[in-house]
Formats: sequence, structure tokens, C-alpha cells
Amino acid sequence: MIPSVMVKTPYLLKMLFPLRIWEGPGQQKKLYLTFDDGPIPEVTPWVLETLEKYRAKGLFFCIGDNVRKHPEIFEKIISAGHGIGNHTFHHLKGWGCPSRDYLEDVLKAQREFKKYNLRPSDDAPVFRPPYGKMTPKQARQLQKRGFKIVMWDILTRDYRADLDPQEIFLGIKKHTRPGSILVFHDSLKSEKNLRVVLPKVLEYYTGKGFQFDLLRM
Repeated sequence: MIPSVMVKTPYLLKMLFPLRIWEGPGQQKKLYLTFDDGPIPEVTPWVLETLEKYRAKGLFFCIGDNVRKHPEIFEKIISAGHGIGNHTFHHLKGWGCPSRDYLEDVLKAQREFKKYNLRPSDDAPVFRPPYGKMTPKQARQLQKRGFKIVMWDILTRDYRADLDPQEIFLGIKKHTRPGSILVFHDSLKSEKNLRVVLPKVLEYYTGKGFQFDLLRM
């Protein structure tokens, strides 16, 4: 797991888990936005509207139960051309969870996603463990079933209510580089910071000539 106070993922951690995806190609001025924990009606539609203003694409790691409860928002993510990733059905923490139960929860979420008109690229399974926590056995089981495990280079910490949005933005600006995968959360817990920080990030890096592209795996 990456400590919650850390913005930049340490190089050593990336080396310890080389089969996981920590960043995208860094040869061009591209950044890769990801959003965890949605979809929910209070936040996700606003995220989609904000991304549209900047012609930005994102990869949404959705909780299966939220997709079940809010199918119309899930369909909006798909129709807007964003990517879909699996974040388990019940937002399970891998550590302390039996591997069989964890795997079934992930597969249950994937079955929920397949009820919708996914593009072929979305149907290729992509996974991010909630809290960044999963056991090596759980990772191997998912990889054997074709899942690509996507982590991150930049943890925005938008869920930290004790942090000022400007502090979060400055941390992102300090550590982000071409190819960085940034993780935000379209959740109620993160909403206060997200509504300030996401537009700042989009405005700043668009002005610097960056594109916000879909992560290709």
C-alpha cells in the first residue's frame, strides 16, 4: 500500500511490483486521469461535464454496486468515450479478505459492467484495488484471468478533508511529469477538494500544452 500522505509513488515500490501499471508512456506531453469509487449522482456527472470542457478523457474505476444503483450515470461515462475499470463490487480491502471472496467480488463487478454496451477496449478487464491494498495471491489470480492492474504515479489525496485544495494542487504540480497517472475520487468524501482541484489541474496542464488521454494497455 502507498501511505496516504505520499503524493509521488516511490520508485522502489514500482520496482517491487513491475507487472502492475504505474504510469503511461512519457515520451509525449500526456497525462492520464483516473477516478475511483463512482459512479454517484452527486459527483460523477459534474466530473463528466468538467472533463468535456477541456476535451479530456479519464479512466473510471467503478464500484460494481454503484453501477447497479446508478446505471444511467455509468452509461454516460461510456457514451462520453471514457474508459471503464473495475474497483470491486463492494469496495473491498484485499488485505484480510479471503482470496476466493475477493476474486468473486471483482468478477461480480465485471459481470455487472458487461450488462452494458461496452466498447471492446472497455471489455478488456482493467482493475485497481481499493485502498491500493491487495495480496500477491489476489493479484496473480486476477492477472491469470487477463486483468491489467493499474496503480498510479500521483495520489492527489483529494479525500483528505484536512488538506486545503491549494495544498493538494501544489503537490500535484510539484510531482507530475509526462506519463503520470493521477488518481482522483468521484466520491462524496472527496467532493470538496475535487471540485476545486480538478479544474485547476485541467486548466494548468492544458495551458502547458498537455493532453489528458486514455491510458492504452
